[in-house]
Amino acid sequence: MLKVQKLTLAVLIHAIGLTSVYASEQSEAKGFVEDAEGSVLFRNGYLYRDKKNGVHDTSSWAQTAIFNLESGFTKGIVGFGVGAVGDLSFKIGDNKNSANNMIPRDSNGEPYDHWARGGASVKARMSNTTVRYGTQVLDLPVLASNTARLVPEYFTGVLANSREIENLELIAGKFTKDQMSDQISTDGNNLDRAVVWGAKYKFNDQINASYYGLDSKDKLERHYINANYKLPLANDSSITYDFSGYHTEWDRDAVTGYTTASNPADRSNNIWAISGTYNQNAHTVMLAYQQNTGNTGYDYAYNADGFQSIYLPNSYLSDFIGNHEKSAQVQYNLNLNDYGIPGLNWTTAFVYGWDIKTPTTDDAQEREFFNQVKYTVQSGFAKDASLRIRNSYYRASDAYQGMYIGDTNEWRIFLDVPVKLF
Repeated sequence: MLKVQKLTLAVLIHAIGLTSVYASEQSEAKGFVEDAEGSVLFRNGYLYRDKKNGVHDTSSWAQTAIFNLESGFTKGIVGFGVGAVGDLSFKIGDNKNSANNMIPRDSNGEPYDHWARGGASVKARMSNTTVRYGTQVLDLPVLASNTARLVPEYFTGVLANSREIENLELIAGKFTKDQMSDQISTDGNNLDRAVVWGAKYKFNDQINASYYGLDSKDKLERHYINANYKLPLANDSSITYDFSGYHTEWDRDAVTGYTTASNPADRSNNIWAISGTYNQNAHTVMLAYQQNTGNTGYDYAYNADGFQSIYLPNSYLSDFIGNHEKSAQVQYNLNLNDYGIPGLNWTTAFVYGWDIKTPTTDDAQEREFFNQVKYTVQSGFAKDASLRIRNSYYRASDAYQGMYIGDTNEWRIFLDVPVKLF
């Protein structure tokens, strides 16, 4: 593990010293103020889960304003800048049954009426390499911030990103705080130390590949690989093949769901997926197969390892990640721009999972029927505002009811209005 980390860091440091084969980002810096950008996203979010089998329903509704402020970089060989992210929110209604990481609660278990979160960062750039320290929203396969709730998950730490070699992106970082969407404390998940590293390479317009790693102190080690191939076809159509997979090993002190491992220090998981996506104009069809092996399900988000760290296709309300589970999916997407309604998009999918190991059986099942309609305003004063309505119909066999989601009908309604400040 340490050898992999050191090798990645060495490559990153070496890349900084290389003469770029294409234009330097820093050489084109316009200035601290001149390149500054600021935006706010006004979001109204509603999440309702209609639970079955005597389980209490949950319902959350709130309004937020999510800010993102970025200075430009100062001119010179090394440029410096600052940034800030944060959110101001208030609940709508009493939200006595709020849950699902939407609204924080006080020490008495009562939902907050209003709340605010956020933080700042400093950044430096030399050539095409940027280093940032502070509060960040991460988008890494092994450490990804949850952005599917009212407000995002924040991590605090340092991240270096280097693109000194054309088509190659290297990252390395260390994070010491993790704040989930419904947490007020900047380290509500008690992250000790998470070290990340990785590389992504674009071979050509058709082939991409990537690898990322994570070492969370006293919790887990996780590795991710991906390969993607797009084959152009006649009549403006294409087929995209995608393979992705994770390998995870948990430490003795880590938290997981159900495992068949007799020794807590011997928990491991391999999960992989392959998909094929056919696209022609307005129509997209995807077929996917996903499989778990090892003695533990792919239990992410238990150990401050990112509540969205699952870059796999069979992920909707359920992620189909039970112990030893196999799952298959068919998805259809329709872009109604070709039918005279620009900005309107519909996605439907069905996923079936089987062979799930539980304490009582080796053949538990789950299934989900998913639908989402999203409309984005194309022009005018409300340009880029969007309304997204999503529904999941989820059912599981009796042996899997109390171990995961349980039978649920879910609705999510999100209205997003982005505003550019400067």
